[in-house]
Amino acid sequence: MNIRSLTRGDGVVIGAAVVLFIASFLDLTSYGNQCSGSYCANLNNPSAWDSLGTLMGIYLAGVIGAALITVARALPQPRKVVGLDMAQFGVAFTIFAAWTGFWTLVDASSRGAGLILGFIAALVLAGAAVAGPLLPALKGPLLSAPKPAAVTPSPYGVQAAGAPGQGYGYPGAQAQQPYGTQPQPGHPQPAAFGAQAGHPGQPQDTHQPTAAQPQPSSDAPAGEFAPFWFAVPVARPLYGEDGSPAPIAELAPGTWYLAVEQRGPGLIAQTQDGRRGVLQDTTGIQRG
Repeated sequence: MNIRSLTRGDGVVIGAAVVLFIASFLDLTSYGNQCSGSYCANLNNPSAWDSLGTLMGIYLAGVIGAALITVARALPQPRKVVGLDMAQFGVAFTIFAAWTGFWTLVDASSRGAGLILGFIAALVLAGAAVAGPLLPALKGPLLSAPKPAAVTPSPYGVQAAGAPGQGYGYPGAQAQQPYGTQPQPGHPQPAAFGAQAGHPGQPQDTHQPTAAQPQPSSDAPAGEFAPFWFAVPVARPLYGEDGSPAPIAELAPGTWYLAVEQRGPGLIAQTQDGRRGVLQDTTGIQRG
């Protein structure tokens, strides 16, 4: 699970669920506050935990719905139950809780703090669950993506000098041989300093004239694409390079991906497991 994939709307859902759970312990009615007489000392206002129907219909239904929405958004791949997404089940639970809370509030002859606060929390919970994926203000990430470590940029597939040899996007470094040991078969070793090309380990004769080595050109094309790391602000689909309409993966906020090529207005991105695809929507991405 990736909590950085949660949005501001999910944060509102979580907060409303917490308030709804607290309201379940408050009084549903206010009869005890209006009573006068000696027998009122034994009269207690019931809470939602004294009524199983009210507890399940409003409070626990809303909390369960919020849990389903949060877990579904935090998972890298959506889980489906009976052909429906977990988040859709969660939204249905929150709407049911708000609907039940409304009619319970209307039908009650005496309304306590637990019933009023529970209805307000259930209403906010259902509104955030429905409007979260639709409103831009609620679609923003709840937690900002961490900044990548500052390293010298290097072409994709080439390890930068001094950079660690492990990690996504860099080739696995060969095991270093202790100084003075013989190289193992199948593991070519770099030539010694000053060795002549094609004859490893033999020093080059400095008295023989050598042809001037061509110097690499420093003039690179101005429009050449340089691979870079990026993070998406919200979860976005990654489509196959063959143009198929079905997404092959989903890029989650809080994770850094490598852009290896420009494809029109989109980018060719590579995931941690090596899959490559087209990111069509590049608005708001954060470059590393």
